[in-house]
Amino acid sequence: MSQAADLPFWAAIPVALLLLLGAGLGLVGSIGLLRLRGFYERVHAPTLATTLGIGSILLASMLFFSVLQTRPVLHEVLITVFMVVTTPVTLMLLARAALHRDRAAGDPKVPPPLTATQDRTGSDR
Repeated sequence: MSQAADLPFWAAIPVALLLLLGAGLGLVGSIGLLRLRGFYERVHAPTLATTLGIGSILLASMLFFSVLQTRPVLHEVLITVFMVVTTPVTLMLLARAALHRDRAAGDPKVPPPLTATQDRTGSDR
């Protein structure tokens, strides 16, 4: 990366901080994936922390290449939109599939499905 030497100091500091923040959040998400016990706990750590980490790294990339090319570089916006849309949907689908599997297996730790007379808080109408 020989172009990094051409980056002005005023832009190098935010790029470096955003990269460190993104790497730190990615590390926290990965540690959470390893340390948490159950599937339902584990699925949240990489989804939340790693998504924010990727966002920070994409912001650093946008700033870096926009300053070097002296024009706005917005390719990363498409990646950001893709990540923001697909990550929560994937989390929801995985959690619902696991919940269905656990209910079908008769796991007593899993709450029963809501009936038509219950609202989302679980209380009867």
